[in-house]
Formats: sequence, structure tokens, C-alpha cells
Amino acid sequence: MIGVPVVEDFAGEIANLFLDLMPVALAVHEPGVPEMIAAYQGGQCNVMTTDESGLFAMRLQMAKPGDSMILPDVISKEPLGPVVRQDDMQWFNIVKWVNFAMINAEELGVGSKTIDDALKSQKPAVKRLVGTEGDFGKPLGLSNDWAVRILRAVGNYGETFERNVGANSKLGIPRGLNELWDNGGIQYAPPIR
Repeated sequence: MIGVPVVEDFAGEIANLFLDLMPVALAVHEPGVPEMIAAYQGGQCNVMTTDESGLFAMRLQMAKPGDSMILPDVISKEPLGPVVRQDDMQWFNIVKWVNFAMINAEELGVGSKTIDDALKSQKPAVKRLVGTEGDFGKPLGLSNDWAVRILRAVGNYGETFERNVGANSKLGIPRGLNELWDNGGIQYAPPIR
């Protein structure tokens, strides 16, 4: 039996996958996460599915989290990311460029612990990132040190990922496709220019 939350778009995909692998598999559709966890822990199903980060979060809610394993197979791509209102283009651009700056910072080796050194850097890409060269905050309605303030507060993309959801956090999610493009992942951003 496979536990599938009713709200999932990929319920059909998982059913097809398991039916291909195990023709006698049956899906147990539960109305929500608490009910699905209860069905799993109660033995009504022996497999659960949802997006990867959801599985890691659900495992934390179990009586014995270590007794359940999250398989590495990805059967459906369900990207998660920031969402903003459609009628606020300035906020959309700020959120987009904050993400880009955090990715660029990681790629350039700039983080919360190295930001002071970055402010003294002579590398053009680092100077543009930290605002010591150019006027890149102005089009966003921000000061030129906007990326510095972000990096001091939360760090670069890698630092933020690891602290909040990464392998050493409570969730313990492997970085996988969230690695930078030059490290086997798909994270990349246009340079600040």
C-alpha cells in the first residue's frame, strides 16, 4: 500500500510507477499529511510519497524517524521556490536578484564569514556583488550594499541551504540538484552587471 496525499499533482505519476514495478500495489489516499503519517505508522501503507522536502519534514514528525528511509529516486520534478504577487514587479525583481546574488556569492566564495574580505577584493565580479563598483542596487530601488546586507544576515545560497534544510540540519536533505551548476547541480545565476 502506498500513502499518497490527496492534494498531490503527481499522485497519478506515483501510482503508475508503482503499478509498473509492483502490479498489485494499491494507493491509499489520505486527506492530509497527519493522516498519511498515521496510516504509515499504523501499517495501513508501507510507502509514502510527496515532494522530497516534504518527505524529510514528514519523517521528523514520526515516532521513530530513524526507522524510515527516504529513497534517492526522483520520480517527479516539483521545483519549490519563492512566490510573489503578480502586481508588484519591483518586489518580484528584488526577490529574483536576492536569489541571484546569494548564488553568485557562493560561486565567488563570498559568504557570511568572508564578507569583510570581499569588501576589499579587487576582483570585478566580487566588487559588483558587494557594491564597491557600479550602481547595481539603484534599478532595484536598493542601496549599493544590498547584497552585503543579505550575506551578513543569512549568508550565501549554500550557507542558507545547509543551515535550514541541508544534510547537517534537522531535515537532513542532501544538496543534490541544489548544488551550483559547476558542482553537479542546476543552480546558476546571471552575473551582477
